[in-house]
Amino acid sequence: MSAVLPEQHFALTAHAAVAAPDFAPDYDQRACRALMRGGSKTFFAASLLLPARVRAPASALYAFCRLADDEIDLGSDPQRAMAGLHRRLDHVYAGRPQPIDADHALAAVVHRFAIPRAMLDALLDGFVWDTQGRRYETLEDVHAYGARVAGAVGAMMALVMGTRDSAALARACELGVAMQLTNIARDVGEDARNGRLYLPRAWLREAGIDPDAWLAAPRFDAALGSVVQRLLDAAELLYRRSEQGICALPRDCRPAICAARLVYAEIGRQIERNGLDSVSQRAVVSGQRKLALIARASAAVLKPASVQRPSPAALPAVQYLVDAARLDAPNSELPADIERVGRVGWVIELFERQMTQQRGLR
Repeated sequence: MSAVLPEQHFALTAHAAVAAPDFAPDYDQRACRALMRGGSKTFFAASLLLPARVRAPASALYAFCRLADDEIDLGSDPQRAMAGLHRRLDHVYAGRPQPIDADHALAAVVHRFAIPRAMLDALLDGFVWDTQGRRYETLEDVHAYGARVAGAVGAMMALVMGTRDSAALARACELGVAMQLTNIARDVGEDARNGRLYLPRAWLREAGIDPDAWLAAPRFDAALGSVVQRLLDAAELLYRRSEQGICALPRDCRPAICAARLVYAEIGRQIERNGLDSVSQRAVVSGQRKLALIARASAAVLKPASVQRPSPAALPAVQYLVDAARLDAPNSELPADIERVGRVGWVIELFERQMTQQRGLR
């Protein structure tokens, strides 16, 4: 991946709530981008276009999320790590970031794009939920988890792209939740071997499975497969809802998000082709198939806007994120696009690495 050019960096705008932080863009962005080099090679090499105005701030968001995840999930005292991260965010939002590359880059992004603090707090909450062994009884409980660890990412990405419309933000959050549901369906066995269960426990009992007994000795059978299928069906409903939101994005941003949607939905199809067994095997989409889907997504930029249908109400679990964006909306509009050429593979990686690493699947 080529380095970000100095002229491609974003600047702080007049709607920042506080004085602009002391931000060294070349150094900070190189450090943030370096955190992304060890991810999925296929996503890293993907060839869709992404505007540079999104590429740089998205890498800053990724860097902070990645480091925050590691501090909470890998440290010996998650609550202490959480308190430290909240103090770091206090400094970021005060315009005085601590001398950490990721914090300096994040400070520039949150003030430049008016990212509500509630979105980053939600992300940290989701990380802590993982360390607490939280139990997810219903699909709505799983939605609440997905809203924090993935919906918040979708919302922040939408803001960076210049979208503050409530309906579009709801669809962005829901796309993140759908992708998280796909991750859960794919990683049932791996999660169980790490002592974690994200499938709705009520669904397991309805299928005749005792959740705690199964977690102690995970195995695949037709009953478990029926639960995995239900989760994939729930994800598919949200993927379909997201299409309206993708059409509402700026035209130059649609291919990247469409690619993320298609690749993750295809993981679900692969799980189905594997007989819904995600205990003894992990569904993998071939590189050739990923690239075909990414090529298909590139056509989204040429597709005319579809006739607008009435927008459904936001998923209850993500409504507070949508409300936060509305309450923190800036008074001035974002500047015009500055550059329209870039690589988008790592944008999908942003979702994949964020949602996989925060669940301890290293």
